[in-house]
Amino acid sequence: MSASVTTPLAIPIAGFRDVYAVAGVEKALSELTPTANESLRATYEKMLRMGGQRFTVKPSSMPDMTELADDLPNFAEVLEDIRKHLALCIDSSDAIEMPPMLLLGGPGIGKTHFVRRISELIGTGYGFVPMSSLTAGWILSGASSQWKNAKPGKVFDTFLNGDYANPVMVVDEIDKASAEGHYDPLGALYALLEGDTATRFVDEFVELPIDASGAVWFATANEAERIPEPILNRMNVYEIDAPDAEGAARIAQNIYAEIREAHDWGRRFPDAPDESVLEKLASLSPREMRRALQSAFGNAKLASRNELAPADIQDLGKSRKQRVGF
Repeated sequence: MSASVTTPLAIPIAGFRDVYAVAGVEKALSELTPTANESLRATYEKMLRMGGQRFTVKPSSMPDMTELADDLPNFAEVLEDIRKHLALCIDSSDAIEMPPMLLLGGPGIGKTHFVRRISELIGTGYGFVPMSSLTAGWILSGASSQWKNAKPGKVFDTFLNGDYANPVMVVDEIDKASAEGHYDPLGALYALLEGDTATRFVDEFVELPIDASGAVWFATANEAERIPEPILNRMNVYEIDAPDAEGAARIAQNIYAEIREAHDWGRRFPDAPDESVLEKLASLSPREMRRALQSAFGNAKLASRNELAPADIQDLGKSRKQRVGF
């Protein structure tokens, strides 16, 4: 079975939750002055159109995680803990509830891919915040409407535009966040990762509280040393090792199948690559495997072949251009 296919789930509605108070939005809108930020006015109007209620959901039975466990065998520990937390809510009327989780490990080993797959399995929506390219503290919590081009943060945006009160929220590469002046890009997490304070989270742009306590939080990082201790203390930390040779070969096979089945030209290639190709791919990280395979299919076609050869797997290190410094 392709790694891109997940077992269909029946996910019943466990209930509803008021994410924000509509009456409060109506009051805030009525108090806006004629010179108020037009984006803020439009946001309040959208909040009224969308209404404050969102679904809270849970799976009716344990999701089939066999495929995910096979695809990413180095995530066994965190996957087992997720299963434990899901088991608690399945036999009750409670919605999904998990502690914040930090996936710690080297670059390119599949952390972000794993979290996306978990989101698909539990089916409660998905919010993604890539911290590596972001510096300002308002990315999570919004910027004051007094600033030009200000807008809500990613947390508020996910709850407003999503259908669920318990979405999966991912802070990707949290250790890459860098402060700009007096802004702390992770400052909002001190409140968001605590259930009590997350119930009245205030986005600085909207200036109205929302109940973000239902969010299922994941973060990924390469180095724990670059993450503030109070953030680490609020999360369950899992050290994800690179897969062993057998696991790496399985991952390579799954990525090969995923790429092959996603394209019409893929039907001309065999279901699985040669063992010698898998052996060469197994020396790469999953991220590098994907890039190498995307090029390898093209290399094979240029050579008038419909199967991959080890020579089609290029040395990614040698192909990178030297970065010029000043």
